[in-house]
Amino acid sequence: MATTTSTYLQDIGAKHVTKGLGRITGDAVMVRAQGSWAEFEDGRQLLDFTTGIGVTNLGHCHPKVSQAAANQCLSLVHGQCSIAFHEPYLRLIEKLLPIMPDPSLDSFFFWNSGSEAVEGALKMARIYTGRKGIITMQGGYHGRTFGAMAVTRSKTIYSEGSGPSMPSVFVAPFPFWHQLSLSPSAPEEEVVKKALYQLDLLLSQQINPKEVAAILIEPVLGEGGYVPAPPSYLRSLREICDKYGILLILDEVQTGFGRTGKYFASEYSGVSPDIMTIAKGLANGFPLSGIVSRTGITEKLKPGIMGGTYAGNAVACAAAIACTDVMKEEKVLENVQQRSKELITSLNKLRSRADIGPYILDVRGVGLMIGVEFASPSSVSTYDPNTIAGAPRNLASRVAKRCLEKGMLILTTSIYEVVRFIPPLNISAEDMALGIEIFTQAVEEIVKEG
Repeated sequence: MATTTSTYLQDIGAKHVTKGLGRITGDAVMVRAQGSWAEFEDGRQLLDFTTGIGVTNLGHCHPKVSQAAANQCLSLVHGQCSIAFHEPYLRLIEKLLPIMPDPSLDSFFFWNSGSEAVEGALKMARIYTGRKGIITMQGGYHGRTFGAMAVTRSKTIYSEGSGPSMPSVFVAPFPFWHQLSLSPSAPEEEVVKKALYQLDLLLSQQINPKEVAAILIEPVLGEGGYVPAPPSYLRSLREICDKYGILLILDEVQTGFGRTGKYFASEYSGVSPDIMTIAKGLANGFPLSGIVSRTGITEKLKPGIMGGTYAGNAVACAAAIACTDVMKEEKVLENVQQRSKELITSLNKLRSRADIGPYILDVRGVGLMIGVEFASPSSVSTYDPNTIAGAPRNLASRVAKRCLEKGMLILTTSIYEVVRFIPPLNISAEDMALGIEIFTQAVEEIVKEG
């Protein structure tokens, strides 16, 4: 029997793609995608609630974005940033300035990935302050390159076997009930107070605040479990940073460009960062990230400190310009808010059921960045007060696998039993309803199986 194209390509992947990669679909080969749907070479069409891990915010192959990139390919593909300005780079800044969460954010550097943006932000903070200390958050994820890996604290796999890592990094608890040995029903005020107390201890016992260059935090903990930071906590961080001359870096790589129902998640707290990192939804799948800061900070940088061969690629910038237009023209933020209500209402309805509720610890998130945490009979620690002896094991991964079998891509996240919802921001009511139905059926079946 002749080898099919699909089998041939799968064999190449199995033999020659690094084993350091993991894939939820195994050896399946994705061949095309449109909107909320992805098609595989074996003929399967799957509803995509992953959006490339929060990247294709406007759905796959949005016609206006793809057309803008195609047009740019015919005029200028690569205008290296250390040689000259190019028009898409500057036009993109023009588009982004009005939507920044604070007018003080007026200086831009575009790179390729979120990890690179984090690396650059840390470098800028150390140069500007003349200090070395970086405070990051327990559960935070910022990338897998060397500096970004040093401030990532969501799973040990990301740095396992590669130490020693970048020095002068200190870790504070994120205001998440799990990390503070509280219950999901703990009052927000209590969670914030305990987290701030631990931060005060860190600044008294581990590093003098006058030696800290920056505090780095995601406004919504991503890989760590889809946990929004309470606005009062972010405001307290701002006060601490102002008191000691520390720079506040908000990592909006995943939360930016409408994912939470506003252009940037920091808008919910009103907290303005000194430096903000962006990527993912910025260019809807084209590799592009950015470091946004104040001119007062970046004017202290010597020319040549920043750079990169592909930094601010012209095609990616053209795609990002189109994204900003689509966000407004198609009223994407309004759609996020409506679909978010439908999703959260449905998930809470599922949680309220007598047969399902005991196995759902939490439904949390904002916009279309929603996490569902399931109960577990065991945990990462025997001291975790939230274990439930009779709960089925591995609920999150089993539910995600069952969703895949039923025709939907969805991801787990964190060291806990969490499934995360990251659908397109412009998803239709029909596709959202279908995704909710598939998830509900998967949960019902897995809980029944025990």
